Amino acid sequence: MNTYEPVIGLEIHVELKTKSGMFCGCPADHFAKEPNTATCPVCLGLPGALPVPNKKAVEWTIMLGLALGSEISEVSKFDRKHYFYPDLPKGYQISQYDQPLCRGGMIATSFGDVRIHRVHLEEDTGKLQHATVDGKKVTLVDFNRSGVPLVEIVTEADIKSSEQAKEFLKKLHQIVRFLGISDADMEKGSMRLEPNISLRKAGEKGLPNYKVEVKNINSFRFAAMAIEYEIKRHALLLDNGTTPTQETRGWDEAKNATVSQRTKEEAADYRYFPEPDIPPMRFTGAYIENIRTHMPQLPDAYKAEVKAKYGLNDNQANVLSEDFGKMKLFSGTVSLPAVQEATISGPAVANWIINKVPDASSVSPAHVAEQIIQSKQVTHVDDSVLIAAIDAVLSENPKAVADYKAGKEQSKMFLYGTVLKRLAGKGDKQKVMDLLTGKL
Repeated sequence: MNTYEPVIGLEIHVELKTKSGMFCGCPADHFAKEPNTATCPVCLGLPGALPVPNKKAVEWTIMLGLALGSEISEVSKFDRKHYFYPDLPKGYQISQYDQPLCRGGMIATSFGDVRIHRVHLEEDTGKLQHATVDGKKVTLVDFNRSGVPLVEIVTEADIKSSEQAKEFLKKLHQIVRFLGISDADMEKGSMRLEPNISLRKAGEKGLPNYKVEVKNINSFRFAAMAIEYEIKRHALLLDNGTTPTQETRGWDEAKNATVSQRTKEEAADYRYFPEPDIPPMRFTGAYIENIRTHMPQLPDAYKAEVKAKYGLNDNQANVLSEDFGKMKLFSGTVSLPAVQEATISGPAVANWIINKVPDASSVSPAHVAEQIIQSKQVTHVDDSVLIAAIDAVLSENPKAVADYKAGKEQSKMFLYGTVLKRLAGKGDKQKVMDLLTGKL
């Protein structure tokens, strides 16, 4: 067996949550709507219909480029990308080829930096639905998604493992959500992941003479699994003297395997040429700086702020920044006057949200605050009742008492928890601990 090094790049498509389409006035929120009810002559490519670019989508793409450290192009344009597929009514997609909005940039991972090659803006396609109609297997097309603004982020082939790919994707997901430009909900298809994978012999330089793209993956875990599967498949082929076919594959969740879809196209196959109906876009430095000044806070800055302002530890800050819903719930809860008047600490709020709120979208900051405040309220219990409960627990658990006296500190916590259970949560917990320690 030869030793190989993975060479991995990523293409990520993110639907922007603008109110209208990329080049038309149709609503961009297409999820779960009746098929083909949110379309118009522009997104259906009917003769005579002319596209008009969505300014907000352009600005949000520039904002994403700034967040990634990209160089923003002063001149950018749209191009026609030609291919024939049922979900593409015009026979071409309006995309960007040689003058994208953003070039370069980087996201740091614990495995090393991953450079960004480009960030460009295009329109989404329609959506195919495989169904059975009158006993026949057919493919239907829903054009509601056609024309939704779609940002594509393309990395350099800097990724060396599935773990690094997963970390990069999670960080990109965080950035997109913090910027507020997309919900990036992979279950709804608003963020789609496409790894490009190849192998080279260990120690070799340069890119291999092939690559395989796995299309439209909808979870970080599946992306990592697809990469692992392809690495093993390529290694077996290369060991047998066969170069893997340059192709596009899909991820089959049921089989936990990739499946071949079609041979992979080259750029020349798309017959790109400038979109004649949309003039080039020109941006001044002042325009770009204005977008920068209106950028929301990014994940790293948020983590530093909550640690400094509210005393959160690294783990609390990381967990909150990874779950955008919990982050918003924390920020909303900790700033409530009721929480501040009750002198509930930031770490207490964070712990409650992290450990006791499974779905942050289902509760409000006010509800969380009410729960925490109620949990902190102490029902007064006479000391004689506390001592009686402690004495009973100590007499019922002689082994735990002996273990504590032998130096096992955790035995005291067991006894403490047992006393609290006997008291049904009533009484001052610190007083219970003090009395128990004295008795021991």
